[in-house]
Amino acid sequence: MTPTTIAEHPLDKAVRLEPRGVGLYRGATTPDYWNMAGPFGGTTAAILLKAVLDHPERRGRPVALTVNFCAAVAEGEFEVSVRLVRDGRSTQHWNVEMTQGETVASTASAVTGAERDTWSHALAAPPVLPPPHAVATMPTDGRNAWLKRYEFRYVLGEPTRGLASAEAPGSAATQAWVRDEPARPLDYLALTALSDTFVVKILNVRGDVPPVATVSLSTYFMADEAALARQGARPLAAVSDARVFRHGFNDQSAELWSDDGQLLAVSHQVVWFKG
Repeated sequence: MTPTTIAEHPLDKAVRLEPRGVGLYRGATTPDYWNMAGPFGGTTAAILLKAVLDHPERRGRPVALTVNFCAAVAEGEFEVSVRLVRDGRSTQHWNVEMTQGETVASTASAVTGAERDTWSHALAAPPVLPPPHAVATMPTDGRNAWLKRYEFRYVLGEPTRGLASAEAPGSAATQAWVRDEPARPLDYLALTALSDTFVVKILNVRGDVPPVATVSLSTYFMADEAALARQGARPLAAVSDARVFRHGFNDQSAELWSDDGQLLAVSHQVVWFKG
């Protein structure tokens, strides 16, 4: 019998890091997740988290990750450095930096923590959505490459040009099923990237896309390893909204839920837009 070769998933290729010393890694951009002026920010965030997860001193699972996107990542190689700044009994605090030559492209702070059995109480309720198979897939032909790396099934607020205007703004609220394309079992790297898959809200609200870029993205991981394993490669329920567009910036908040109703991650970001 001829062995079957399993191709590397595009996400794993995008976040691949080569160790160059303790806390120092080298990677390279891939065309699979290209956005308007550089790689999709979700993969950049996943790369920075991977550098933490690969560090030999790391303990526990990701709890929080904040990424500041300082400059567009240029096509080609980059370096990632990671430093443990505080090693506590329950949590570790990390600083991460991605550079290309003298340019700092992104910085991040991350927190990892040990799994503990504690009192739990869930206040938020999962969205009530029709099953994924009952919702049409959003076409991605002709769009930026990164959109083709996800399967989107919008229940509410599919981002479409021309449905709103500055004079008659639309709603920013969206509800969708989303998963990696091709399908990939969920882990913290995929969850990090998925937290940034909500198309810029100005498209929903104003009906167009001016020059735009995420400035800062924070993701809080509420799922343990067991919850990720239970979810596997099935679609996540994803909801997001915005509160205000002002002075060239807007906020955006999002939740990612398992298909059995467990909150896996919460994210908040601030986005710059021109005009």
